[in-house]
Amino acid sequence: MMALTDELDRYPKTGRFLTGRLRHDMTDAEKSELEGLITRTLTLQDGERLIARGEECDCSTLLIDGFILRTLESEDRRYAVSFHVPGDFVDLHCFALKRLDHNIDCVGSVKLGQVPHTAIAEVMANRPHLARLFWFSTLLDAAMHREWIMKLEQLTAPKRIAHIFAEIWRRLEMVGIGYADGFETPLRQSDIADMCGATSIHTNRALADLRKNGLADFQRGKVRIADRTRLEAYAGFNPDYLYGDGALSLREFA
Repeated sequence: MMALTDELDRYPKTGRFLTGRLRHDMTDAEKSELEGLITRTLTLQDGERLIARGEECDCSTLLIDGFILRTLESEDRRYAVSFHVPGDFVDLHCFALKRLDHNIDCVGSVKLGQVPHTAIAEVMANRPHLARLFWFSTLLDAAMHREWIMKLEQLTAPKRIAHIFAEIWRRLEMVGIGYADGFETPLRQSDIADMCGATSIHTNRALADLRKNGLADFQRGKVRIADRTRLEAYAGFNPDYLYGDGALSLREFA
């Protein structure tokens, strides 16, 4: 935790980028360059849409504080297909795609740092190692998408929610925001329904089931978990796909 505090003191906008994954492989010069790439910071409020599907992008955005959902809309319903925590690039894909096939929505108050695509092009042309780290960031998003697709097929609604809680907790811990007994998030019950593909009524019943069985208690964005091992076993959660600690750890690549 002390190391992360030092990083945030030195790099207040980007100090959480790849923390717990490949940040150990970044040189001080690369960290300083990344910090300098952010030319503008902005704050958006709950429910605001950073990028709408099909909108042309000329910059990519790093999440400094807050919580963001990637969403799709179909037949008047929103589906949340992934989420982002501080330190994540939320739309680095825009650099290559120029237009996204999904929306980027804020949950609660969000602080963002924007990097012009011209600056990213300069990194790609002249900073191959930093460019590879950016590429890793987008591939990590793909790994998490694959896990979500599989779990959506495998699990019942209560287990899907348990899996989402387990992932959020791990990812927040990696960037120094989680707690020993859970985490806090601006997510509402409706957001959780969108994340697990269930109706609001079904989600309410699933949350009640988790609480009744002592697995997780969700109250106004606060998630308290008495026994992490039990929750993760119930959800079939294996954190390897997050590329932190575990079988796919990248710490050996220092």
